[in-house]
Amino acid sequence: MNPAEELATVADLLRWFATQLARSDVFYGHGTDNAWDEALALLCGRLGIAPEKLQFVMSARLTERERRELVRLLERRIVQRVPVPYLVGEAWFAGRRYLVEPGVLIPRSPIAELIEAEFSPWLPRAPLRVLDIGTGSGCIGIACAHVFPDAIITLSDADDAALALARRNVELHQVADRVEVVRADVFDGLVPVHYDLIVTNPPYVNAPDMADLPPEFRHEPRAALAAGDDGLDVMRRIVSEAHGWLADDGVLVGEVGSSADALIEQFPSIPFIWPDLVHGGHGVFVVDAARLS
Repeated sequence: MNPAEELATVADLLRWFATQLARSDVFYGHGTDNAWDEALALLCGRLGIAPEKLQFVMSARLTERERRELVRLLERRIVQRVPVPYLVGEAWFAGRRYLVEPGVLIPRSPIAELIEAEFSPWLPRAPLRVLDIGTGSGCIGIACAHVFPDAIITLSDADDAALALARRNVELHQVADRVEVVRADVFDGLVPVHYDLIVTNPPYVNAPDMADLPPEFRHEPRAALAAGDDGLDVMRRIVSEAHGWLADDGVLVGEVGSSADALIEQFPSIPFIWPDLVHGGHGVFVVDAARLS
């Protein structure tokens, strides 16, 4: 069977894609956790259709060129284990679309859940200044710009590719009047100001976990994942220095994933709060400026 010839409609391709993915050994984790949603992401991303609109075109017939290209993308997903966001050039974060390209970490973080809740109940007031350290695609900081319309947001990163992509996403989301993109290595390179909220999803994968990463994650830049033997090479600096960059009632929110125990051991006197995440994920902490001192 040549699927590009035998399968005609969007529904045909979706069903067949989901079946092929379910039969494969692909690893999910870049926005989906199952074969059906992965097939949806691939089809919607390539066809330029918002996922909630796909129902209206399920019976639409695809051109032969579209079918062939989609089948080739599925083959790359299964055989080469390329993550779907790199194949289609987009990912969804906190309900909005972001541009994605190889060389920059794919948007994903359980911090999205806290952003959508406006960091309640830990943030005492709507922030006027927000810093996103290690912004990558810019998704976390830009999502903050959407929920805090009066805030000035700083997106910082030390990587040229990340900075360029973050600027493109700032333009895509039409928030350039309030969101700046700056080069900085953690706090080095920033203009000295105090932030009401610092949010960060830095590299935090420890050496044992890096050695066991599924192939999909090896398509992402190593520097955006690896953080030394204990996974704290970057977060150690952030936690140690954040107090000097926070307002008196400011809050630091960070993601460390499986390196959470190492962080607690490294800073035993800091009472980190570890929110329960309804939509999944782990290793996200909240701590205020007073407790960081």
